[in-house]
Amino acid sequence: MRRNNGGNYTNPCLTMHQPWASLLIHGIKRVEGRSWPSPIRGRLWIHAASKVPEPETIKAMEDFYKEIYAVNGVSDLKFPENYPVSRLLGCVEVVGCITCDELQRWEEMPEGVRLEGQTDYCWLCEQPQKLIIPFEMRGRQGVYNLERKIYEGAVRGLRPVEAPYPIKFPLPDPKYSFSLKPGSLKPGTSKASRLEISSSLSEAIAGARGAASQFSKEKTVESVVVHETDSSVSVRTRNKSKENDQNVAGSSIN
Repeated sequence: MRRNNGGNYTNPCLTMHQPWASLLIHGIKRVEGRSWPSPIRGRLWIHAASKVPEPETIKAMEDFYKEIYAVNGVSDLKFPENYPVSRLLGCVEVVGCITCDELQRWEEMPEGVRLEGQTDYCWLCEQPQKLIIPFEMRGRQGVYNLERKIYEGAVRGLRPVEAPYPIKFPLPDPKYSFSLKPGSLKPGTSKASRLEISSSLSEAIAGARGAASQFSKEKTVESVVVHETDSSVSVRTRNKSKENDQNVAGSSIN
């Protein structure tokens, strides 16, 4: 059942850099990391920004997910064949948002999921669905509402995704969709709450952080180019690094 998004959002959408956007839509990425808590619960549409990912960036993120899935015995991950840009890709269900510390100490979660928590706030995502044909559209900063015409066309083209290791994040209060929020989980106290990091996993985490740092380093001018058509390009320029961190995905491992 679709949960209440809250606030003034009707069909909320988030623009993310590649490869993070496709990894989320394909169900490989289950946690979206941000420096700010999620303002919504329920369906969140995912749009890929126009920046074409470097091969090194793709490799770093795929290596990261290979390592954290291997912790739970999954060794046959199938990554997206391509990482399209300037496209609406699909949607996920945001079921909660907790802090990095809470996720890493959440003993009910598999180790691999807990290892995805590498940023201040972790948006917990389930039920990925992808568009049969991703289509071109404008992106915007932060969480924004899809235009009604775009939504009406997109919702008809959704298909469920078979995630490689699907996760169900339990709500502290099943009757309250916002109950899984920062401060809602008590830190674990047993030895199981401590995650052991192998050398190969440590290298993968470092590589993923390095891939993400390419965005946070651009502190003076960060341009997000989003296409409406092949010949029509809109460039939104942000001059503050804080805005860049809050509004553009890919600034973190998650």
